[in-house]
Amino acid sequence: MYRNTCVYVNLSNLEYNVRTLIKRYEGYKYYFGVVKADCYGHYGMNPVDSIIKAGCNYLAVATLDEAIVIREQRPNLNIPILCLGIIDPKYIDVCVKNNITVTISNLEYVKNLESNDKLKVHIKVNSGMNRLGVNNSKDFNEVYKAIKDKSFILEGIYTHIYDASSEYNTMKQYQLFEEITKDIDLSMIPIVHVGASEATELYEKRPYANGCRLGIAMYGLIDYKNIEFKSTFSLCSEVIQINEVQNGIVGYSGKYKVGNKKERIAVIPIGYADGIIRKNSGRIVFINNKEYEIVGNVCMDMLFVRVDEAVKVGDKVEIIKDIDHIKKIAKYLDTITYEVICSIGKRVPRIYVK
Repeated sequence: MYRNTCVYVNLSNLEYNVRTLIKRYEGYKYYFGVVKADCYGHYGMNPVDSIIKAGCNYLAVATLDEAIVIREQRPNLNIPILCLGIIDPKYIDVCVKNNITVTISNLEYVKNLESNDKLKVHIKVNSGMNRLGVNNSKDFNEVYKAIKDKSFILEGIYTHIYDASSEYNTMKQYQLFEEITKDIDLSMIPIVHVGASEATELYEKRPYANGCRLGIAMYGLIDYKNIEFKSTFSLCSEVIQINEVQNGIVGYSGKYKVGNKKERIAVIPIGYADGIIRKNSGRIVFINNKEYEIVGNVCMDMLFVRVDEAVKVGDKVEIIKDIDHIKKIAKYLDTITYEVICSIGKRVPRIYVK
């Protein structure tokens, strides 16, 4: 690491969060650790190892590429991996070879798959989000039959709740899921998982569900009653130069103007190429546990912070401090916590701490 800019990933805190969640949801048999998007921006196999160590017994990813990286990095890891996205039929043999479970989301897709008695599949039901999934009971029954005819191993059925904050919408989705699957006995399906982090927390376990998906909650970035999650992600840099500016401008386009009163402007080596987009201008960072404001346009590789006399070259800058800071950043950027941490790119090294 030749630039003193990095993400600190706290593995002990990650394990604490996962163990706390599994204890809280002890009625389930399967706990899916959702590790897509490089563990929501945490990156590397160390977070995956910690999630498994803490008790998750199934992994979920978005793409086949993500699943294969795990298999290649941990060739002796036998934990099953579900791909939540659609896999091109020409790569199904790769899935079988690497023990990757495939999502079946529509009738046309399953028709294009060749018979294979070693292929594990989960049927995705579209209960209202209208992204992926089987849309109605007629299609579901045909998909179910095609899976049997092609000798696939039907291991699971699942859906995704799009608005868990709304009890009305969530109950409507559960009802539609039950309507679409009404012609089969869900208790005979090895794994049924209908709730991700928020839905699992807010609603009682469905009688047919024996699995839950732990995503953003593992990383502590969601509000739960009676749980004080621990921070797993922080982003730090340093002050590399301080300019005293008077009657001048700071940065591209002269967006930030300094008048007659002299200001101290610290330059920090991180920018939008690292995931700190230009909308971050105006928000707070921390230097020596004190709040300071980002000013001017964020550059590709650097940004500016207005500081006082207490700040010196070489001082550590907490661009992202902790859970609470991430939530405030998300609010400032008019987005969600997921996007804040997933946006921090691979150019920023991850340092794993316990």
